[in-house]
Amino acid sequence: MSNVPEDLKYTEDHEWVMVEDNVATVGITDYAQVELGDITFVELPEDDITVIAGDEAATIESVKAASPVYTPVSGQVGEANIDLEETPENLNQDPYGAGWIFKVEMSAPDELEKLMTAAAYEDFIKSQEDQD
Repeated sequence: MSNVPEDLKYTEDHEWVMVEDNVATVGITDYAQVELGDITFVELPEDDITVIAGDEAATIESVKAASPVYTPVSGQVGEANIDLEETPENLNQDPYGAGWIFKVEMSAPDELEKLMTAAAYEDFIKSQEDQD
């Protein structure tokens, strides 16, 4: 079973969100990085762009495929993890730490209520695996 930290929120597209004050840090889940395989490149969002929940904000390329990363919340991108440009493998090695992708200053914090808890995300992953 994938590593699913209890203190984060999750999307059906396998992004995670950690909220501190009004800033949401976004990354991909352990399940997502395993599915992608070795990650070779990350196209990050530009700082200060405005994003709407569900927008494609970044792209991850792996040996298997290129995959979009959607923003789970609306707001302004405050910072992107530029370390990933040099070390995209951080997404594989530490998806919940050094592998964070971008931060959004939220304009609609109530959007967090639409995201899954860790338990709901674990159930979602299990249902995905059962379909395979």
